[in-house]
Amino acid sequence: MDIATLVGLLGGFGIIIGAIATGGDVMLFVNVPSILIVVGGTFMVTLMQVSLGDFLGSFGIGLKAFLYKVDDPQKLIEEAVALADVARKNGLLALEGQEISNSFMKKGISLCVDGHDPALVQKMLTTDIDLTIQRHEVGQRMFKNMAIMAPAMGMIGTLVGLVQMLANMSDPASIGPAMAVALLTTLYGAIIANVFAQPMADKLARASELERTNKGLILETISGIQEGMNPRVLEQMLSTYLPPKKRPEAA
Repeated sequence: MDIATLVGLLGGFGIIIGAIATGGDVMLFVNVPSILIVVGGTFMVTLMQVSLGDFLGSFGIGLKAFLYKVDDPQKLIEEAVALADVARKNGLLALEGQEISNSFMKKGISLCVDGHDPALVQKMLTTDIDLTIQRHEVGQRMFKNMAIMAPAMGMIGTLVGLVQMLANMSDPASIGPAMAVALLTTLYGAIIANVFAQPMADKLARASELERTNKGLILETISGIQEGMNPRVLEQMLSTYLPPKKRPEAA
């Protein structure tokens, strides 16, 4: 689990609620019409922009913001070098049955062992990467759309509240509830967009970026193994995926 996402989300809402609580009754900031306009309206308008399947699937993708775990590229390189050493000494068939922690690398090695042409292996793995990133982008796009729509629905709620208030200026008792709707919808829209939706989209984009980098490293690994590349040369080539401070000294 990515603790930073959970801590950031709970901390963001906690600070807002805490600030409200220190200034008075928290229930003053709970307004059902405002919630319906902003939360319900945001979900419905976002649903219009994508298919139902993509909409529902995006919440599953959203869990990656909390649950994603990216393999350490340094460990991937160590594993790649060990596999390359086995293949160079004993042939590609010797890789069959080798313990491989990363599922994408395991798939690539399996294709190598099966004797597929290097060009075909590269094409299959590249397609896998592209389709995975494409699925991730659907989820990112939905949360970005929510970040855009929530403030817009908040503005709509504000206008609704103002119209209700101005239409009933002769009734002082109706002015307060109407003004509450006008102000709270703007607040709800800003909170949904800036405390939840946009940070989620950014975290998913970062997770996807890290996964793409690791799969690019693995793609280079599979290519090097099929070419019979020297393990030390492969290690130096793959070290470019690491920050300069973590690269081998010879690099």
